[in-house]
Amino acid sequence: MSRSLLPTDLTLWLGRLTSAIFLGGQILIHVISKPIHRRNTLEQMAAVGPQSVIITLVTALFVGMVFTIQVAREFITFGATTAIGGVLALTLSRELAPVLTAVVLAGRVGSAFAAEIGTMRVTEQIDALQMLKSDPVDYLVIPRVVACALMLPLLSIMAFITGMLGGLVVVTNLYNIPTTVFLNSARNFLTTWDLASALIKAVIFGVLIAVIGSSWGLTTTGGAKGVGQSTTTAVVTSLLAIFISNFFLSWIMFQGTGSAFIGN
Repeated sequence: MSRSLLPTDLTLWLGRLTSAIFLGGQILIHVISKPIHRRNTLEQMAAVGPQSVIITLVTALFVGMVFTIQVAREFITFGATTAIGGVLALTLSRELAPVLTAVVLAGRVGSAFAAEIGTMRVTEQIDALQMLKSDPVDYLVIPRVVACALMLPLLSIMAFITGMLGGLVVVTNLYNIPTTVFLNSARNFLTTWDLASALIKAVIFGVLIAVIGSSWGLTTTGGAKGVGQSTTTAVVTSLLAIFISNFFLSWIMFQGTGSAFIGN
């Protein structure tokens, strides 16, 4: 029986993925041609940003500390103490800060979007909106997309700073490396493009999370059970989208043989 269900589940998932792609096109057209609901957008920004700060910063703090522990002992062994801060800064800015922040928001915010809109779909509230001539895309989806696209870059920058502070605590207290050595290393290795790439990735990840969560909510069927299934698959699909898009973005942004270590 499980074998016969797999193709059906896959077909359903591909159909919902296609719906999400078309929804993305609708969002682009509506953003260009129609005004954005400011009140709804501000409410979603408050839900996405401030309510995600603590979990994002705690995650970044311990990731920065653990990464520094793993790197510091090896670099000290090879006499590359002055590169520890720079390596952490590059890793956080290019990958860890935007990706981990997106993962946190996919689990907390993406699931909430799918559950909220999915509940509205199965209780026919979205049908009521359409009868009142209110477009669900304008009223429900676009505010969530804008909120994620604006808040995730801010959270990523905060995660970067917190991760660097975690690394600084580790090197100064566990390895007796001066603060100035750590900070100068980060300053010498880090470039404006590294920070810009983090913001670009964060915006794209935010859009993906919001579009997938909203699309899975809009295509929910089957009552309460369907809402639960939509929430789970929305999170899983968002994570896949984040990791896959991160590969292509990294390849586009950092391909080549250049090195941040040259001249430092």
